[in-house]
Amino acid sequence: MIDLSVIIPAYNEAGRIKDSLNRIREYLRTKPISFEIIVVDDGSKDETGKLVQEMIAEFSELKLIHLPINQGKGFAVRTGMMEAKGRLVLMSDADLSTPIEELEKLVQAIEQGADVAVGSRRAKGAVLLKHQSWFRQNIGLAFGFFTRMIVPTGVLDTQCGFKCFKREASKKLFSLQKSTGFAFDLEILALAKKLGFGIKEVPIKWKNSESSKVKPFRHLPAVVKEVIKIRINLWRGGKFA
Repeated sequence: MIDLSVIIPAYNEAGRIKDSLNRIREYLRTKPISFEIIVVDDGSKDETGKLVQEMIAEFSELKLIHLPINQGKGFAVRTGMMEAKGRLVLMSDADLSTPIEELEKLVQAIEQGADVAVGSRRAKGAVLLKHQSWFRQNIGLAFGFFTRMIVPTGVLDTQCGFKCFKREASKKLFSLQKSTGFAFDLEILALAKKLGFGIKEVPIKWKNSESSKVKPFRHLPAVVKEVIKIRINLWRGGKFA
């Protein structure tokens, strides 16, 4: 078993995927650990998959999973998680809005007993290097309030794309995941709470990416629908046994 798997869902990331992968590799190679980086190309219409494939020849730790059609971020992350071989498994957005160096904080939380370490922009001590627009920030706050009312997890920031899991927790939680879109983080954390896994919210550094794939007006109705489905599944209970 290797020490760490890094899962990166990627949809139309040709403009930055090589730089992000090189940053991750350079950082992890300074650590006395074995690792793999799994890019899940979620049906990209650009050359994301081609660029990653070209890097593999000189990047032994890199793996590519290609999904023929776009299935959603949740589906892509689950696919990578189920393939991961690491003792710890990190999910990270391709834009590295949370710098890879913040991994140390999540690993420390797990070493202190957590099963799931959640990078948080809302926890005390978080540093926002570049803020979202007023509109996106307030949409995010409203969404956070809504989800805490519908699906309480005890986590202030469920949607930050930087989370680390013990292997046992990742395999159990993602095998039960139903949500395939942007609300999947909420479901995973709700499942973790329901099943008794230890969750630690960790303040991190974060910078807004102007080219975020989340479009509030376009995606909000589908995300709200996903949240309601998650609540119904939790009520049913038996599906998550």
